[in-house]
Amino acid sequence: MPLLPPELKQRLSTPLKIGSVEVNSRVLQSPLSGVTDLVFRRLVRRYAPESMMYTEMVNAKGIHYLRKLSKIMEIDPNEKPISIQLFDCRPDFLAQAAQMAVEEGADAIDINMGCPVNKITKNGGGSSLLREPKTAEVIVQTVAEAVAVPVTVKTRLGWSDGEINILEFAKRMEEAGAQMLTLHGRTRAQGYNGSARWEWIGRVKQMLSIPVIANGDIFSIEAAVKCLEMTGADGVMCSRGTLGYPFLVGEIDYFLKTGQQLTPPTPVERLECAKEHLQALWEYKGERGIYQARKHMAWYCKGFVGAGQLRGQLNRIETLSQGLELIDAAIARQQL
Repeated sequence: MPLLPPELKQRLSTPLKIGSVEVNSRVLQSPLSGVTDLVFRRLVRRYAPESMMYTEMVNAKGIHYLRKLSKIMEIDPNEKPISIQLFDCRPDFLAQAAQMAVEEGADAIDINMGCPVNKITKNGGGSSLLREPKTAEVIVQTVAEAVAVPVTVKTRLGWSDGEINILEFAKRMEEAGAQMLTLHGRTRAQGYNGSARWEWIGRVKQMLSIPVIANGDIFSIEAAVKCLEMTGADGVMCSRGTLGYPFLVGEIDYFLKTGQQLTPPTPVERLECAKEHLQALWEYKGERGIYQARKHMAWYCKGFVGAGQLRGQLNRIETLSQGLELIDAAIARQQL
């Protein structure tokens, strides 16, 4: 069992202050495209009720031309605190989308300046803004002036190893009005390869007066503690570690608050969670939810006898009943 250093517990004992918003948790759930919909967030929040959640990133361009909310901006009135993440490179589009997000109930607006995916960067969004710091600065200023809630930024170290400019970039974001910075410790060129370079997060934290959240390779309580000690960050954000494991944010949050480790879920409990996730996606999205559920089901299928076979079967389900029958059979096998 890891130990929680007293000085770390003391440092993180107060609420996380994001501008005017206080969050009673130093562990955040990352926005993940195609993942962090309302159904997924409900599961994560069950175990981490006080943590900040994020919607999937929303294209401000689509909102501008369609003049209506994107489906992925839909939030439960009871899910607080919640931030809606936006992306684009046009300050006016982003300001308009931010205003609609606040009307929907967002407690904060996050601007994505870190997504490495080509279809995002080639249109000037995501991590391409690391190469356009003046545009990024205007975006933050414009959005901050358009809404009364805090505006935050999620970004990376730079475009590539030869273009690491996060120290200057982060300072400009703070001066432009960002109330918090979440930093993924990789460059755009790295994607999700190699290790996150937490030492850069520590350098940024020393420079800024706003909260800095560490992101990248937070797959366990041990990793979270090590990262927080190394960087001096104000909190951690969990991303890929929550895929098929919506317990992670709550496990880390509980440990940082108490110094105690929750009993990890058993294979049966994880399969029960997968079953609930599948059912909820069907109820929320219908047939499309079943197809989206396939990847989630695959993520749940690890760490128990027969996981590989079950993964392959769940990846081909066409109906809710097929999925439920397969999971029920797997649960029965675990209980033998």
